[in-house]
Amino acid sequence: MDSRAGAVQKPENGGGMRIQIVEDDRALGEGIALALEEPGTEFIKNAEVRTAKEDFQRQEPDVIILDLNLPDENGFTYLKWVRSRSCVPVLILTANDLELDEVKGFTLGADDYMTKPFSLAVLRARIRNLTRRAGQAFVYEIDDYVFDFHRLVFSRKGREISLSRNEQKLLRLLVENRGRILTREVLMDRLWTDGAEYVDENALSVTVNRLRSKLEEKGSSGYIRTIYGQGYIWGKEERKK
Repeated sequence: MDSRAGAVQKPENGGGMRIQIVEDDRALGEGIALALEEPGTEFIKNAEVRTAKEDFQRQEPDVIILDLNLPDENGFTYLKWVRSRSCVPVLILTANDLELDEVKGFTLGADDYMTKPFSLAVLRARIRNLTRRAGQAFVYEIDDYVFDFHRLVFSRKGREISLSRNEQKLLRLLVENRGRILTREVLMDRLWTDGAEYVDENALSVTVNRLRSKLEEKGSSGYIRTIYGQGYIWGKEERKK
């Protein structure tokens, strides 16, 4: 098996996409659905965060169009909630044109950001791009490992490895940023997105050590390296010749 990490793209299925539109302007939501309508496409329409969460749990969408100014909670709250359990593509569509909001959206895991007023043609193009990605299962093959983040199945030499939700999130962050050092601050911010005001720093060390113990064989050099004083990186240490 190739030792280089890469995403193996599975063919798109023939079914339509399920698009969730979280927008409190019902007329605008209907207009967006009309513009994106294609054979087989399903729409989940929500005007508030509470019902968006309920519908997400009943029928997880393939892509989300998210307004930020919602009547019950800020859209960022829903984005953080979604990112704590799914990597479904999210496009923020909002009247907020502040650079700070755009940066915050991408920091919390949004895949795209558009401001109102907007072009329906451009929205269609961007959603088409995101739905292509949603139709792909991201599988990483690294030496003896297979990490399937679509089906949440992980294995080494064909033997399945059981990982907790935070271990899965940590593994994905490390693999997708392989070769780059991720600081403890960044990892803690991305792993604990439930709004907790205080998280013991030891929680990250415990999660890293548990993930290492599940992935690595005794006596073998692992992929999760500690860069002291900085953070962690995915990648075996190169031996000096």
